[in-house]
Amino acid sequence: MDKNALWKWLALAIMIVFSIVIITPPKDKIRLGLDLSGGTSFTVQIDKEKLAEQIRIDNPELKDHEVESRVNDILRDADARTLEVLRNRIDALGLNEPVIAGGKDHRIQIQLPGADDEKRAAAERSIKSAAYLSFRLVHKDNANLVSKLLSSGRCPEGFTLYDGQYFKRTKDYDTLSKAPDYARKIARFEAPGNAYSFMLERKQLRSGEIVYAPYFVQNKEQLSGGALQRAEVERDTMTGGVHISLKFKREGAQAFAKITSEYAPNGSKNPDSTQGRQLAIILDDKLYSAPVINEPIPSGSAVISGSFSWAEGVELRNILNAGALPAPIKIIETRAVSPTLGRDAIESGIRASLLGVVLVLGFMLVYYSYCGMVANIALILNMVLWPLGMVFAAGIMGVFVRDGGGAGTSLVKLPVLTLPGIAGFVLTIGMAVDANVLIFERMREEFNLGKSARAAITAGYDRAFLAIFDSNITTLLTAGILFVFGSGPIRGYAVSLAGGLIISMFTALVVTRLILNATTPENRVAPYKMMQWIKSSAVPFIKYGKPAMLFSAIVIVATLAIFTARVVKNPATVLAVDFTGGVAINYSYEKRADEEAVRKATVDVGVTDAVVQYQMSYDGSPGLLQIKTSNTTLDGKPVAAVILETLRKEIPDSKFTFQMEDSVGSQIGADLKRDVAWSVLLSFVIMIIYISVRFEFGFGLGAIVALLHDVLITFGIYSLTGAQVSLTVVAALLTIIGYSINDTIVIFDRIREMMKSDSKVSFTELCNEAINKTMSRTILTTLLTLLTVVSLLIFGGGAINDFALTLFIGMIAGTYSTIFIATPVMLWWYGGKRPAMGEKKKV
Repeated sequence: MDKNALWKWLALAIMIVFSIVIITPPKDKIRLGLDLSGGTSFTVQIDKEKLAEQIRIDNPELKDHEVESRVNDILRDADARTLEVLRNRIDALGLNEPVIAGGKDHRIQIQLPGADDEKRAAAERSIKSAAYLSFRLVHKDNANLVSKLLSSGRCPEGFTLYDGQYFKRTKDYDTLSKAPDYARKIARFEAPGNAYSFMLERKQLRSGEIVYAPYFVQNKEQLSGGALQRAEVERDTMTGGVHISLKFKREGAQAFAKITSEYAPNGSKNPDSTQGRQLAIILDDKLYSAPVINEPIPSGSAVISGSFSWAEGVELRNILNAGALPAPIKIIETRAVSPTLGRDAIESGIRASLLGVVLVLGFMLVYYSYCGMVANIALILNMVLWPLGMVFAAGIMGVFVRDGGGAGTSLVKLPVLTLPGIAGFVLTIGMAVDANVLIFERMREEFNLGKSARAAITAGYDRAFLAIFDSNITTLLTAGILFVFGSGPIRGYAVSLAGGLIISMFTALVVTRLILNATTPENRVAPYKMMQWIKSSAVPFIKYGKPAMLFSAIVIVATLAIFTARVVKNPATVLAVDFTGGVAINYSYEKRADEEAVRKATVDVGVTDAVVQYQMSYDGSPGLLQIKTSNTTLDGKPVAAVILETLRKEIPDSKFTFQMEDSVGSQIGADLKRDVAWSVLLSFVIMIIYISVRFEFGFGLGAIVALLHDVLITFGIYSLTGAQVSLTVVAALLTIIGYSINDTIVIFDRIREMMKSDSKVSFTELCNEAINKTMSRTILTTLLTLLTVVSLLIFGGGAINDFALTLFIGMIAGTYSTIFIATPVMLWWYGGKRPAMGEKKKV
């Protein structure tokens, strides 16, 4: 064995061990998303009373009706802005796939998957923080005022004097601070007039004692957090302390430079030549630091220093970067929620996936014999190494995203696994099979030319490499774009897809070759046994390009027109609660019923989009069954009453009782819709650029038109089945985008190869021949991938069934478009003439 091979075997062994360590023990290491395992639910509401109180404090001259008018003005658009800020904050916590939806009365429900006690506490702090940052001047005689206060012995309520220069909290502080007017009392404590407030800065002494330094701070704001561009957490190299560095926007930097210039020593508003004014940095009415302005600061930078840990600094940075809430909010309820898919659906999905994998392994073994066994080893290794691939992909992608907690990983921590993540894994299995089929089909061609086994293996891998590389890199670029510009479920899908692709490329191009080289004798001449269902063909595919495109256009226009008409008539019939919002109905019960039994009862009565969850309160109060649906009525009756009647009839032992009904907003917020749209659009742009560089622009255009065809025709046909479009369907459509481009790249690669070797045949004939030469690989790959999809379709059930049905339609559409759409569009762009690519390569 040569040294290079030895190092590769050693690297493989290390990767296997590390991947197993990552998921051991599985119960602790594999973190499932809300749809698979449940999590924590917060119900929050905009606090109108506190908002009114803040307005009164800031504007004491306003009358009651004027305060009420300002409150109503703020609340007018507060819900949408609050949703977006909270989504950004939760994403930064490293909790993938959060479900955030608005409701009536300015309520918002936040569901967090896999949130332990530490994460739940961090989420609660992040949710409660208003993140209102302001810069205010400290009183010019602050030192004298504080000295007089300390020498007088007077202390604010809940504090006692410490060491003659600080205050320290007393034992009854926690109780006193909960009083509604406590903050106002502290602000007015010994304040020198209405223009100033008393504030305390937290400090940690060398002894470890936590104390508070008093300041008198001007109420007038010099600069607001709206001027902030970016916050970063840093560690001081000299002291080791943690601070937050602030970078202002251009206008904010100019304002900050003006303030520091005016109040530095000898400034226009500070005649003192020896001492600059102190500028207090305040977040959510909490004083963090009050540095002295020693000189003008034109750079537009500032620092928040304080006695906080690195973790606290990171949390503070994330809150600042997410932006300020437009209004204060309060947490009404915290509950534990059950999975949205249900135990039976998850188990059936796992069984169906395993059956699909077994069928693929069996087919590969029968069709390719010994080479099939080698491919099966690689496929099994894909599953073993997938955790390592996801951790690696999340780490690399996280470099390009600031506060990209969406991946939620460290070097040894898996991202949260959800249904969209599993979708990414299904796609990588299909692409791994495709790579092996491509290699073996190229080996078959080399065997047919009379080459020895060793020569055929080498040539097969060499000739298949570019097609595998280009198709996988194109999909990897797509995954990267989805991660950088997406959020929540989109990022989860991207990490899973990228991790699987990296591993599948390694096993297909390195591991299988290692095995074949190690087990193939030097003197072997006989070809490896392989079945061949599809012999050489000469079907004039290009001839049918125009009729096929016309047929597709008719189907797309017709199905989308029907879909649009149904949406206009009643959105709830075609769009799930994920998109439309609807009602959340709570029922109490005496005996907990199985989620699948509840789902079946709701489907039987006509509520096909129900999201069923059990919720348990952390304070020990009785649990509830919550059913969300976009339907508000059924046959003229309230949907809550119809479902209750059905549950009592179908599951009488549970003795369900109606508790309340609340409206809920779409789980797909405006920011998530924007992220999806931009990420998909940019993915297409990146694909065109990459394919244009690797091939020509016309090839990129053909690939993108085929992709659009696949997504639109899949969406249209799926909507005709009567099933509702949900987040699950979105995950499947993203999977189709990644899968379809792979097929197209393989044919384009064969066209490129043939252009180099044959300059006489017409370009149309050459393209037709390339499609025929790759036909065996196209049909085999589609068939093998469909084995898993059909298993999910038949045995999956529920949301898994919707996912599988979408994939089934999309994969057939993808194979069709690869042959009849992509290449004819490319030919149309070049007017049927051979592009200059072949000549340029020769030169």
